[in-house]
Amino acid sequence: MGALIVLAILSAYLFGSISSAVLVCRVFGLPDPRTAGSHNPGATNVYRIGGKLPAVLTLWFDVLKGMIPVWGSYFLGIEPFFLGLIAVAACLGHIFPLYFHFRGGKAVATALGAMFPVAWEMALLLIATWILVFRISRVSSVAALVTVSLAPFFAYFIKPQYTVPVIMISLLILWRHQSNIMRIRSGEERRIRRPQQPPDDNAEVNNDRS
Repeated sequence: MGALIVLAILSAYLFGSISSAVLVCRVFGLPDPRTAGSHNPGATNVYRIGGKLPAVLTLWFDVLKGMIPVWGSYFLGIEPFFLGLIAVAACLGHIFPLYFHFRGGKAVATALGAMFPVAWEMALLLIATWILVFRISRVSSVAALVTVSLAPFFAYFIKPQYTVPVIMISLLILWRHQSNIMRIRSGEERRIRRPQQPPDDNAEVNNDRS
C-alpha cells in the first residue's frame, strides 16, 4: 500500500502539472496567459484575454486535474488522510507545473475538484460561498480568499477526517494570493470586467481565481 500511495501522490502532481490555461490559449490562438493580462495561468485571466469559452474550458480542465487523481485513489481504497495528500499534490502540480517551468496558477479550481470525490457536500458549499461572495464583491480573489478561509471549518463539521489536508490546501492557496491580498488592502484590486479584443499585454493587473 505504501508504494501505491507514493505512486498516487506522484501521479497527482504530474497530472496537476498540465497547464490547462496555457494549452487552451494555444488551441484558441490566444496569448500565453503567463505573459498576458495578469500573468496568471488561470480561468479568470483566460476570460480576460479570450472570453467565456476558453475560460470555461480552462476551469473545467483545472477541476478535473484535482478530481481524477483523488477519485481514482478513492476507488483503490487509499485512506482519507492520504487522499488529502494526493489532493495537495495535484494542487502543487497546478502551482508549480513540471512541464511549464514551474510557473502555474493559484489552484482554487483544482482544490475544489479534488474535494468532489470525497466530500461533495463540502464542495457544493464552497461553490455556493464563492458565488455569494463574488456576487457581492465582483472580485474573484476576494471570493477565493473568503472561500478557502472557510474551507477548514466546513471540513471540520462535514468531513473531519479531511480537516488537516484541507488546512494545508487552504494555506497554500492563501500564500499564492499574497499579491492579491496586498492589492485588496491598498484598494487596488479591480472587479471582473468583460474581456476586450484584442487582448492588451500591458493591461492593468486584475485578480485571478485559479
